[in-house]
Amino acid sequence: MSEENLQENQQNEEDLSEILRVRRAKLKDLQEKNSDPFKIVKYDVTNSSQNIINNFDSLEGQNASIAGRLMSKRGMGKAGFCDLQDRDGRIQLYVRKDEVGDEVYEMFKKYDIGDIVGVQGEIFKTHKGEISIKVKEITLLSKSLLPLPEKWHGLKDTDLRYRQRYVDLIVNPEVKNTFILRSKIIKSIRKFLDDRGFLEVDTPLLNTIPGGAAARPFITHHNTLDIDMYLRIAPELYLKRLIVGGMEKVYEMGRMFRNEGMSVKHNPEFTMMEVYEAYNDYKGMMELTENLVSTVAMETLGTTKIQYQGQEIDLTPPWNRMTMIEAVKEYTGIDFDTIKTDEEAKAAAESKKVHVKEGMVRGEILNLMFEEFVESNLVQPTFIYDYPVEISPLTKRKPDCPELTERFEFFITGREMGNAYSELNDPIDQKERFVSQVKKRDSGDEEANMMDEDYVTALEYGMPPTGGLGIGVDRLVILLTDSASIRDILLFPTMKPRD
Repeated sequence: MSEENLQENQQNEEDLSEILRVRRAKLKDLQEKNSDPFKIVKYDVTNSSQNIINNFDSLEGQNASIAGRLMSKRGMGKAGFCDLQDRDGRIQLYVRKDEVGDEVYEMFKKYDIGDIVGVQGEIFKTHKGEISIKVKEITLLSKSLLPLPEKWHGLKDTDLRYRQRYVDLIVNPEVKNTFILRSKIIKSIRKFLDDRGFLEVDTPLLNTIPGGAAARPFITHHNTLDIDMYLRIAPELYLKRLIVGGMEKVYEMGRMFRNEGMSVKHNPEFTMMEVYEAYNDYKGMMELTENLVSTVAMETLGTTKIQYQGQEIDLTPPWNRMTMIEAVKEYTGIDFDTIKTDEEAKAAAESKKVHVKEGMVRGEILNLMFEEFVESNLVQPTFIYDYPVEISPLTKRKPDCPELTERFEFFITGREMGNAYSELNDPIDQKERFVSQVKKRDSGDEEANMMDEDYVTALEYGMPPTGGLGIGVDRLVILLTDSASIRDILLFPTMKPRD
């Protein structure tokens, strides 16, 4: 750090220390006058800033009681103006000495930006046409001892914004709007499924076997049972047990945990939704997916043609559909329908300068080629289906092509957004695939599935043909809120502690 920056930081710390000293002195003075704001336990609020502004014609001249944070102050002779921010927005307050009294007005003049106040007064419009409240009573409800970021510089440092989301929400209204929209999106997803007869359920977060996905789990220890347990990586195997039990249409939306890398697309804990419907298949899940996403967009944004980072994305059904083999052929010119052996697949990949790990087989190499050359090109909504069996351990094989499975993933803006199957319900086949996964795990693949004997037992009781779908809720929110990073749509993203 340069000498100039060191001096600037030192000056900022000195300024902050002085502000803290002054604000604490103001609090002490209030407490000595028996006006400690922190002893107030309740304030009756009858209205909000936005409601007053939206309904001014019918509310003009009426009294209102609102509360919020002071965001600016001006004037202060015998009258002053300030802006109050509540959960809905901002409204101007007009405070006159002869209206509130000398003592209250003198206290008001000492209020700081960031203080939380309650006011009662008359709704009116100033001669400049600004809807305001003519304050009759004002009460300090909480003292702000730390200053908000400077008006013109704001809170722009992204690391600080994520660490101190509470300040970010105060000073950056668009951030609050993002999280309001996130809530509406999740509510709309639930409504879509509830209206179609799906039942929302809860399954365990603590698992003895981390199943349902290929991912590294977080490991903890249960003291009473004296066993290691895992934070769930997916709810899939529990939800399919419910299908076995006769709950034919179920879904769960909640937190998953994967002990993996962090990026603009990944956070160790994230929100995912999984849906299962008996007597359906992966094609039925395609229709469910495109209808769900387009309906949610229409309900929350009013359109199925949205903007994402400067690109128009058309979510209107039907979406484009391609098999994985078709997609790889289109973007590489290599036709895996003509490649029959692992050696031929490896040679094809190496001809495109793609490194193939030792032991990889044809289906895994096909998927590798897809990830390398195709995925980033899938900007408009696209279903990629018929995945190799080697990378789909819980999926039903295609009857006419057993080396492939009835599985799809859907992509938007070059990102995988969700995954779906015709669920494997053959217990014998399922056990064989678990055995294969265990061998991979024993060979060092920490993301391979473990054996789940109880799940195999459930399948032996009989599971009907079933379609299953998993959607990354956070990624859908990123898309619909036009956000660049997963951290922008998580209130408290995972952060490395500061030293």
